[in-house]
Amino acid sequence: MGLLMAGFASVLATSAVNAGSFEVAVSPSRFEVTANAGKRLGQSIEIQNVGATPTEVSLRTLDWTYSPDGNITYYDELLPNSCRPWVTLERPSLTVAAKNKKSFRFQLDVPANAPRGECRFMVAVEGVEPAHKALIESAGASLSLPVSGRIAVAVYVAVNGAEPQLQMKQVSVQNIKGKRTPVAVVTNTGDGHGRLEGALSATDAKGQSLELIPEGTPILPGQTRTLPLTPQGADKQPVPAVAFPLSSNGTLDWDNGSFKVDAVFQ
Repeated sequence: MGLLMAGFASVLATSAVNAGSFEVAVSPSRFEVTANAGKRLGQSIEIQNVGATPTEVSLRTLDWTYSPDGNITYYDELLPNSCRPWVTLERPSLTVAAKNKKSFRFQLDVPANAPRGECRFMVAVEGVEPAHKALIESAGASLSLPVSGRIAVAVYVAVNGAEPQLQMKQVSVQNIKGKRTPVAVVTNTGDGHGRLEGALSATDAKGQSLELIPEGTPILPGQTRTLPLTPQGADKQPVPAVAFPLSSNGTLDWDNGSFKVDAVFQ
């Protein structure tokens, strides 16, 4: 379940706002589903108001891109080959009572001539004031709007059997945010997104036992990404200090396979 409070939305703002608190949770946090050409697919999102007053939210779709270095960008305008025209939302807005929840549906009508590939879009749940009002007044012409809060739910639809094909290029140590970090470099040559899962057992130079957990963000088709392997101790607690070299072994899993790793991170 994703939770986003007012003031922490990763959106552009053109002016200060005087909107009420945006205290909303959504479930699920993302959809990963399959569909075939010429078929209809329906899904539901549950919106929970965890605040003490009624909250009205607006609902719309967005296109998005995700760079190999992990930066996401949202687009109100349709990107080339966008599948958002296939999407119908049940309603443009709804009000959720305090300490209550509501669900809404969206459906995807895949054209009969749709090629094999992955349809990706976001369903944005946004604070209505001033987001919804500004959208109406501008006829949805700009994404640079004052938005009090947003939760963007990613929808991945594998059309006609689209799937990832991951290849492990190398494991190494890189400097990430000023800190030496074990990483895995992975390429996706498939036509659907993939993710790394699993863990590597590791021992550092001081004999400290730990696990290396891969970052679980998506690797989109055609991308090569460098994914941090975060050290964790017992009960998945962060490890305050790691002494290199790290000796590691184990398996990193992905949707259709796994990678056996036996490496020393220097």
